[in-house]
Amino acid sequence: MSLIPFKQVDVFTDTPYLGNPVAVILDGQGLSPEAMQRIANWTNLSETTFVLPPTQPGADYRVRIFTPQSELPFAGHPTLGTAHALMEAGRISAKNGKLVQECGAGLVELTVTPCEGASPLIAFKLPEPRLVAMSDAQVDEMEAILEAAHQ
Repeated sequence: MSLIPFKQVDVFTDTPYLGNPVAVILDGQGLSPEAMQRIANWTNLSETTFVLPPTQPGADYRVRIFTPQSELPFAGHPTLGTAHALMEAGRISAKNGKLVQECGAGLVELTVTPCEGASPLIAFKLPEPRLVAMSDAQVDEMEAILEAAHQ
């Protein structure tokens, strides 16, 4: 088995071990979705990201986000942590203070603001939400969780 380079990033802090951790696999090329899921389960963090070449014009990179159980189209702290890890590793740099991430939710624009003597501040514009009707089985499961039957 070959080594897979990754970083673990503490998001929302500049103090080690006080942030919201995310594992960032710096090069996810060649990994199947099943392998990505196994790695995410192994890291046992709330999310693990896998960086891939972009497929959409205008994107600087593409990211797939996995929890230990499933893939997510978008998540906030993994978006910030992945951008930080890529810049810190010298794999990307902001152009005019901007980065564009491609993910399951589409293109996400990030703003990068340099901070003297510290990591840059990274912010993003939330992607437009997509509303999807719940299936009957999902409604039944939600009612059971909430202990409230639909009237």
